Amino acid sequence: MRSSVMKNRWTLDLLPILATASLLIKISGIIALRPELTGPDKAYHNSKVAFRCIAPDSPPPVTYELLKDSTIVIAKDIDPIGDQSSSFFLKVSAASDGSYHCRATAGGKTDVSNSIKLSVVSPPSNTRVTSDPFPPVAYEGSRLVLSCDAETGSHLSYTWYFNRKEVTSSVSTLFHLTGNKLVMESVTPEHAGDYSCWAWSMVYDVRRVSSSLDVLVTIKVYVSKPKISFSIFKEGDSYRGNVTCWSSRGSPPVNFFLLLDNKEVGFVTATDSLTAWFQVAVVPGLDMGVAQCRIKTELQELMSEPMTLEVVPVGGDVKVEVEHLYSAESKMVAARLSCHVSRGTFPHFSWLLNDTVLPSESHEDFHSQSTLPHFVLADHRQTLILTKLDPKESGYYRCRARDDYEDSGPWVESAAEIVQVTDSANNKTSCAPQHNDVYLTTIEVITIAFCCFLLLTLAVVSACMYKMFDHNHAHTHISSPKSEALPLSEPTSGKLADTSSTDCDVLN
Repeated sequence: MRSSVMKNRWTLDLLPILATASLLIKISGIIALRPELTGPDKAYHNSKVAFRCIAPDSPPPVTYELLKDSTIVIAKDIDPIGDQSSSFFLKVSAASDGSYHCRATAGGKTDVSNSIKLSVVSPPSNTRVTSDPFPPVAYEGSRLVLSCDAETGSHLSYTWYFNRKEVTSSVSTLFHLTGNKLVMESVTPEHAGDYSCWAWSMVYDVRRVSSSLDVLVTIKVYVSKPKISFSIFKEGDSYRGNVTCWSSRGSPPVNFFLLLDNKEVGFVTATDSLTAWFQVAVVPGLDMGVAQCRIKTELQELMSEPMTLEVVPVGGDVKVEVEHLYSAESKMVAARLSCHVSRGTFPHFSWLLNDTVLPSESHEDFHSQSTLPHFVLADHRQTLILTKLDPKESGYYRCRARDDYEDSGPWVESAAEIVQVTDSANNKTSCAPQHNDVYLTTIEVITIAFCCFLLLTLAVVSACMYKMFDHNHAHTHISSPKSEALPLSEPTSGKLADTSSTDCDVLN
């Protein structure tokens, strides 16, 4: 009974204390400050920015302080009437980068706001393109990296331009973009051209740009195996050979060397082309040695095939070969005459029609003479093509040859070949040698001979088969049971004797 009374008294003594604590909690909740800070999170260097701080529903007066990195007081302001924000204006410098808070004091209470991290952005300047390797020259298949470097600037982005067109991810087959670099893993001639870049920064809707100058990227092509040739010309009473060395593919400059019997006799640096010329002494009819071309670049050294420097004078037999050209309907539409000389390194050809030299001028000049209106000279005049066959092209054709380097040298001539063109209804054309009325090509002669042989063989086989059949018929008649028996002493008939003695007995 006593313990129960003591417990109730203890409870009654705690009630005023609990009521007072509850009242204090309610009063503290009313005067909580809860300040809020607003402002930019990035700003350009040397620009001006504003931070605003407010502690709503705080009892006036309210004191606001702008703090940097939680300890440094930047500015201070007082709101005497309450519910008014305080603004703090800053000129941004490199030291402005950091975290900012607002501290509010009112009714004896102090509280700190949220934080804002301010990043100071420096605009780019003095942007240029650098390369690896430097200078920006690379051989096909190698790696080339371009960098967009700004002397100053922070928080930068980059845009690349190739031949004044923006490089985007859609051209990833040629380029790879990473940071401020433009990477070409395996360059080709397509990568050659002008490159530039923009370095830029963006603060909200304001962009600052610094552009570079154009940089020329050169892609070198590996030089192909050199080739060699030579010609000859007369200089006074002597002769000179002009040896030509060249490559069909590659990037100059290229160093050309001429070797004669493995000894270097000439050197030329070709800066704008892939061809070099060398002059050597030549005597027609003599072997002047073996020549080779050698090419040398910073990465390559190649040799041409060897070539003997020997000039064989024109001579020996000359002949004309005639070939007929047919359309898809097997109609003869043209004739090709080729001139062949048995020896000569540099022959010069000429054609004659009925002992009149065919001129070498153009069709128009030739047509004006009304001699041979339809013709073409090809293969350095070695081939004469009659492009339209009509009676005007009929006549005796000959070709002749002389040394090309001797303008007044002697000619060697072929025999004349007649080309007879008739204007018949079936448009048949006869091309014949001088001693025949009809010219037959080698294939035509072989064909006719084969046909004659085949006909003769068929005729002999038919005769033999006929005689064999006649002999068998007669033999069957003699052996028949119904036939009258002949005396043993009676000789056989002359017909049977003749048959048995023929050359076809082997078939029985």
